[in-house]
Amino acid sequence: MSDTTAATFNVRDFRNALGLFGTGVAIISAEVDGNKLGATVSSFNSVSLEPALVLFSVARSALGLAQWKAAKALAISILGENQIELSNRFARAAGSKWEGLADRRAGNGSPLPPDVLMHFECRPYAVYDGGDHEIFVCEVTGYTIHHTGRPPLLFFSGRYRKLAHDDGPRAPEDNLWLHGW
Repeated sequence: MSDTTAATFNVRDFRNALGLFGTGVAIISAEVDGNKLGATVSSFNSVSLEPALVLFSVARSALGLAQWKAAKALAISILGENQIELSNRFARAAGSKWEGLADRRAGNGSPLPPDVLMHFECRPYAVYDGGDHEIFVCEVTGYTIHHTGRPPLLFFSGRYRKLAHDDGPRAPEDNLWLHGW
């Protein structure tokens, strides 16, 4: 693979380069005017511990962008490695994503997909311009861990991946910059 320079920079190469950063997979969900929203994202990330803030992004071209911006409560559900089909269902641009799924709700009323590892209950905090995406920052008002010890679904280089269970080294206890360790 060759180095990419400014002269040869293109969107596909940039997307492939971003894909080399492995991420977890989450489903964001909300209900606006009786319409259940749901979307698969790999852009979920922590922002702040105090206040408790997280973020995700939605493409400006998304059909439901206006509804996402109108949501008063949201849930962010973390998927397990056995939930590829569920991830694909909510990654579609249209269709009845919730059809055939039990009506489960977070404490804030947001719909929840089934059997997720955990979910965060959130309220909107800020929305920022992110080029061809909108960046949603949300305040976490609660969370529920449904399954401990189950491995997460990962996404890397355009493919779903599984976590190697090798019990690698832990980060130092005094390293406050690595959230989640």
